Amino acid sequence: MINEEPSREKQSLSKFMLFVIVALFLAPLVEGLGQDKKITVRVVPPASTPGDAKIFIAGNSPALGNWDPGKVPLAKESDRLWVYSGVAPVGSVLEFKITRGSWSSEALYVDGVVPQNSVVVVSSDTAITLAPVSWNDLSQTRVNRAPSGGITGTVNYYRRVRGEGLRYARDIVVWLPPSYGRYPAKRYPVLYMHDGQNVFNPATSFSRFDWRADEVADSLIRAQSIEEIIIVGINNTPDRMSEYSDTPLGRKYARFVVERVKRFVDSRYRTKPSRENTAVMGSSMGGLISMMFVLWYPAVFSKAACLSSSIGSGMGEKDLEDRFSENQLGKDLRMYMDVGELERPLIPGNQALAAFLQKNGFEPGKNFEFFLAKGALHNEQAWAHRLWRPLVFLFGR
Repeated sequence: MINEEPSREKQSLSKFMLFVIVALFLAPLVEGLGQDKKITVRVVPPASTPGDAKIFIAGNSPALGNWDPGKVPLAKESDRLWVYSGVAPVGSVLEFKITRGSWSSEALYVDGVVPQNSVVVVSSDTAITLAPVSWNDLSQTRVNRAPSGGITGTVNYYRRVRGEGLRYARDIVVWLPPSYGRYPAKRYPVLYMHDGQNVFNPATSFSRFDWRADEVADSLIRAQSIEEIIIVGINNTPDRMSEYSDTPLGRKYARFVVERVKRFVDSRYRTKPSRENTAVMGSSMGGLISMMFVLWYPAVFSKAACLSSSIGSGMGEKDLEDRFSENQLGKDLRMYMDVGELERPLIPGNQALAAFLQKNGFEPGKNFEFFLAKGALHNEQAWAHRLWRPLVFLFGR
């Protein structure tokens, strides 16, 4: 039984305008998935850097501190050069930022602009050099990274939920649609979303920018563009890379969602528990594992939205094509896929899989949609901007 610690927030998140940059250092994927390659990040600090400063790297793997801004220090080779050296397996997608130990002192590459994550798709030994122009806390146009608001609607939190075979407990967040409290006999479809910290609340998102799933869903529901739905955010853990891919840990994570989280949600809330009313969504590695969910549990999920899927990160498009062929899915599954125009290493795999699916029972406009997002980067802001697309495709009236 999941221990309940529900709390509720009813706040409106004000609109915001974001301007971001990205430092992308990308190479095409090569043979040799699973082999470790050397990663070197050189940082040339700005002249404003204090003499006693320490410089850190914070990113999306344990070796990069799991987004702890003050955990993994760079080695100081001189006042003008700091270096991080590590290894990562071929096919992995590393995302990271540079800080002086806190998010308030992250490196800026354009003064006054919160930068996008630097991204490396590991294919060979890779060395990159970053040259920040300033640090946020020392900038004349300092960027306020504090969250600008809370959550639209009602959410319940369930803290430190554990799953069999998983190393880390995690929080589960349940968002309820506008009419939930007014109509006690009404039941609702459910959307399960990975990376739950980043889904609803800027205060819990690692980047302090969220998907705004609460606001987007609320506005679409009130406009009668989609059905009223319940959204369940499942927080990630330091094992995210393994849990969100086709690994033994990934299988255990999927079983946790199906056998524990879904069963709890169906017992605690007025859901429509059938596969026809159950969907899964994620981005990046979360997009990849969403595809695996419908392959592993076709009797549970009939809908999947896979945004910016990390095809190539331990799972190539050929592997996915083979799995879709084996499962003979198509006619009774709704599948949404997209990728950003500036996510160049992810485009070929996603396009190849989309073309394959269209040749094998997935019909655009009927049970399949593929969207190339013009000018889109690999971040929460980009996914928030186009979230309406998969929501309308999966739950449109």
